[in-house]
Amino acid sequence: MDITQTIALALIQGLTEFLPVSSSAHLVILPKFLDWPDQGLAFDVALHFATLCAIVYYYRLTLVEMSKDFACSIVTRKMQGQSMLAWAVLLGTIPVGLTGLFFKDSIELNLRSYEVVAFATIFFGFLLGFSDWLHRFLGRSREFIRSSDILIVGLFQALALIPGTSRSGITITAALLIGLSRSLSIKYAFLLSIPVIALATLLKTFDLVNETNQVDWTLLLIGFVIALITAYTTIVFFIRLVERIGFMPFVIYRILLGVTLLLL
Repeated sequence: MDITQTIALALIQGLTEFLPVSSSAHLVILPKFLDWPDQGLAFDVALHFATLCAIVYYYRLTLVEMSKDFACSIVTRKMQGQSMLAWAVLLGTIPVGLTGLFFKDSIELNLRSYEVVAFATIFFGFLLGFSDWLHRFLGRSREFIRSSDILIVGLFQALALIPGTSRSGITITAALLIGLSRSLSIKYAFLLSIPVIALATLLKTFDLVNETNQVDWTLLLIGFVIALITAYTTIVFFIRLVERIGFMPFVIYRILLGVTLLLL
């Protein structure tokens, strides 16, 4: 792996981890066109850890408040402040965790084709567009999370294991469909990414113990820094952009991306 591949993959990871456009679809297209070698497990771990640091730093104050209110809710057995959001993040992670635990090998074996990635990119792009249209048409904008919301969004997030789905895209879609506001939908989806990315990074780190390939620490550090800065910048501008114009540009982009994959 050279410096060009390092920069390109770090930019892709930072840009697509939180945008509802499917990082897996992009990571299929670019190496295909440029005939790049596999980047290695250590590099994957570095990029995932970079995006995890970006989202944790962005929501650092919210996470502190959630942690305090979560502890208080356990002691008092009453919801207060941000405790419901904390419970929603923890419980909403269970479906994707269980699905990954029991079906990870099957998914890796059967759903990694270009066709699956392409059709998932297109289909879930249309679903995101429909949820955004329905949200505007019905004028629903709920600013609180109910127990039933946790189950629905959690089950939708499990679909993100299908390559081409986009984890942020499918959770935002679910949140909009059940009537949450755009701002709360994005916030909940992004907070849900923290335990998911953390678990994925941890699992890859365990696999890395048995890795025998030599690591280029300079390229690893460059990739980490680029992915970190790109991911944080993407989060900031994405939230501002969606509040103004909605999700339709991302829907159109996903459809074009899916069609490109099919043409490959």
